[in-house]
Amino acid sequence: MKKAVIIGALDSKGVEFEYVKMKLEASGIPTFVVNTGILGEPRFAPDIDSDTVAAHAGTSLQQLRETRDRGEAVAAMTRGVAALLPELVEQGIVGAVFGMGGTAGTTIGAAAMQAVPIGIPKLLVSTVASGDTRPYVGVKDIAMMYSVIDIAGLNTLSRRILANAAHALAGMLQHYDAVEDAAAEDKTVLGMTMFGVTTPCCDQVRIRLEAEGFDLLVFHATGAGGTAMEELVRAGFIKGVLDITTTELADELVGGIFSAGPNRLKAAGAANIPQVVSVGALDMVNFGPPDTVPATFRDRKFYQHNPTTTLMRTTSEENAELGRRLAGRLNAGNAPTILVFPEGGVSLLDVQGKAFHGEEQRQALLQGIVDTLRPDIPLIRVREDINHPDTAKQIAESFLHLYRANP
Repeated sequence: MKKAVIIGALDSKGVEFEYVKMKLEASGIPTFVVNTGILGEPRFAPDIDSDTVAAHAGTSLQQLRETRDRGEAVAAMTRGVAALLPELVEQGIVGAVFGMGGTAGTTIGAAAMQAVPIGIPKLLVSTVASGDTRPYVGVKDIAMMYSVIDIAGLNTLSRRILANAAHALAGMLQHYDAVEDAAAEDKTVLGMTMFGVTTPCCDQVRIRLEAEGFDLLVFHATGAGGTAMEELVRAGFIKGVLDITTTELADELVGGIFSAGPNRLKAAGAANIPQVVSVGALDMVNFGPPDTVPATFRDRKFYQHNPTTTLMRTTSEENAELGRRLAGRLNAGNAPTILVFPEGGVSLLDVQGKAFHGEEQRQALLQGIVDTLRPDIPLIRVREDINHPDTAKQIAESFLHLYRANP
């Protein structure tokens, strides 16, 4: 069995990490401890000491101690574990990763976990787990457990919480191989992007391709979703893409909360894997509750999707730019690509009688694509809206055509 790698400062939190180590080993889980402490001596001997971690960050423990800058020390240890963990994975040591702490310990533990492949169990007990966890989780499958109280010694409550965390990680690691065996079918893994307003289309495409023997991973296009899909493409895990819901481009352009950044829609092209792309939900930009929408947009058209999500209709000018950006990113790649454009609407809201119906905006989007797209990339125009069965069929059949021509 591989080991549970424990990441933490054994000088300041040694007793807590020792407790977790004891609980894991009592559950039959071997441990491997990486010390990230700076100032004091570790409570117990680690498998990898702080000086080794510092060296992976291009510095030394002595230099960090002499500098006496806590921020610099945390940054160095963060870089160090991020460089160290892939080596431990390559050596076959890492079966799971555990970390805990306040903001500093969480930052260091999260960096270690983000350097580990998706699928390996990761558990981070943190004082900040009840807040905004995106900076720590990123696009990895990191489980965060709120510590409720500060991690400052052992007491009645902290013992219970840390024991729960240790047992949870032990369970994940003990059953990891069984899950791997169950999933080890010989299926090609595909990635697909989806939103609530493109779900009918995506469900039809998924059912069609699953019937052909593919394994579909569906990503919610919330910024992190598109980023996660593309990271798995770059890692070689995903072998084909159905990028039906490219709405994250709209949030990037206009300033919504679901931007996936400027590298969105580039991974499949760089990896040279077949992709079918569409324009799902480019009629909207996402914000939080109504009072979070910037005042500069007060005169725009809105739709209250739910109490925490406010949608704003994209304008014709924005759609023209979105068309150019989408086409430009496809142009930059070398992958077998087909772009499907549903002329009847790009979401459940962009159809006759619904809040965001806009023929002028769709035409601007289409024109931006036509003006920019490389002539060798097929642009298939479907008369119906994106959620119509004809559109879903066209997307699925287009992908099968590409895949069979480029296995």
